Amino acid sequence: MTALADAPTGAGDGAPGPILAEAARRRTFAIISHPDAGKTTLTEKFLLYGGAILEAGAVKARDGRRRATSDWMALEQQRGISITSTVLQFAYRGHVVNLLDTPGHRDFSEDTYRVLTAVDAAVMVLDMAKGIEPQTLKLFEVCRAEHVPILTFLNKADRPGRDPLELLDDIEARIGLRATPVTWPVGDPGDLRGVVDRRDGTFVRFVRSAHGATEAVEEVVDPDRAAHEEGAAWSQATEACALLDEVGADLDVKTFLAGESSPLFVGSALTNFGVRHLLDAVVDLAPPPSARLDAQGVPRQLDAPFAGFVFKMQANMDPAHRDHVAFVRVCSGRFERGMVATHEPSGRPFATKYAAALFGAERTTIDEAYPGDVVGLVNASELRIGDTLYAGEPVAFPPIVSFAPELFATALNVDTSRAKQFRRGLEQLEREGVVQVLADPRGDTTPLLGAVGPMQFDVAVHRMANEFGTTVALEQTGFREARLTDATTADALVGEPGVRVVRRRDGALLALFENRYRRERLATEHPDWCLDPLVGDGS
Repeated sequence: MTALADAPTGAGDGAPGPILAEAARRRTFAIISHPDAGKTTLTEKFLLYGGAILEAGAVKARDGRRRATSDWMALEQQRGISITSTVLQFAYRGHVVNLLDTPGHRDFSEDTYRVLTAVDAAVMVLDMAKGIEPQTLKLFEVCRAEHVPILTFLNKADRPGRDPLELLDDIEARIGLRATPVTWPVGDPGDLRGVVDRRDGTFVRFVRSAHGATEAVEEVVDPDRAAHEEGAAWSQATEACALLDEVGADLDVKTFLAGESSPLFVGSALTNFGVRHLLDAVVDLAPPPSARLDAQGVPRQLDAPFAGFVFKMQANMDPAHRDHVAFVRVCSGRFERGMVATHEPSGRPFATKYAAALFGAERTTIDEAYPGDVVGLVNASELRIGDTLYAGEPVAFPPIVSFAPELFATALNVDTSRAKQFRRGLEQLEREGVVQVLADPRGDTTPLLGAVGPMQFDVAVHRMANEFGTTVALEQTGFREARLTDATTADALVGEPGVRVVRRRDGALLALFENRYRRERLATEHPDWCLDPLVGDGS
């Protein structure tokens, strides 16, 4: 694979070994944002600047006409939103960049959470007109919980928006993260002339390209000329920079890596303004892979034998083959296609003959990969999200938790002649984490689906029809809360109005409630009952 070629060997006294040298070249990060902040546009522009596409929208290919969009699923293209996370690998400045585009909509926050367990940094995209939005706030909290350092990009600076100084205050007040601007806009929101790089004081003037299809032309202008040609816009920008200097809002790599500050960049993904500055920052500031803690809290060193974990499953990325792919984050060692690893949950050997590098829905056979890379294992039906694969000394990485479902619907198979497809489809969707499939432990065979948001149900129905050829009717229930329970409490809950007990695929028992008042009352009346919150439950 091109991105992995011409690697440093690490030979020589005191030089790092080849695995450490390769890991140092990796930058694995996610792009996260509230819907409509410009995340998918920025993703495509990173590919443009990385040379992975010839111009915005066209992938390098034999016919030169394939789409570069990370939103490859038909339903994504119909609705104009990201529904599933995507992996895109490309080379930039001698580094291997692994970019993970994530869904922005709240209903798919669990998919985004799983991606954040597999990256070393994140780029948070904010709309300058809207600033911090509810989903933005939640994503920042997830990043903090996962100790993921964050770069911030104030997008859409070419449109009317809020004062950037006001946005800095908003970021610190609402999420407790100190924004340290690296670039600062020259010109009011809606009239972006260029940016000042506060590290060296240079002014980079942007020239708009046709429809943003090619890299923006950048002109470096000295301060005296900028003052003459930009007038009040330059004066306003230099005054703001002086104020930032006074309050010490300067780039601090140490606090950035500690998750206490966020280097901030300004631009417009649509016009490509500021995209190069941000992509350079990913390479220069974002951390390379480091030793990852296993389930016992022991660091797995980068040069230990191969180990990785599954953070995503996706079926039918290639409709012609109707297969499914396990996304594996390499944590240590050198992965070699064809190697036999051990599947930690079962202890069984696992062959890796069908390994691929991923670029959206496209896949290319890969022969090797290093810490930080994401490997797609095709037709790995025995794998599940959170599973560890390893070679050599046994290791298990922490499990990836499931979010608490907030909506529940009974799934009915409209065409009983398609019963086999119905069962197989639900099994696949649950394996991917699209929905949770819950069963009645007392024998009712009608499956109950659990979801964080209603759009997950839409995706499930769409995919069942288009990929498995079966029509599913959903009947909404009145349940709105789920709690982990045990067998003793489950027996005691039988017959309680507004309560139902179901079993999750992993064997866990869940108590469902129509509202929190019913749950709170039962918890007060029976303090010995087991009604524990699930991950992702805000109460």
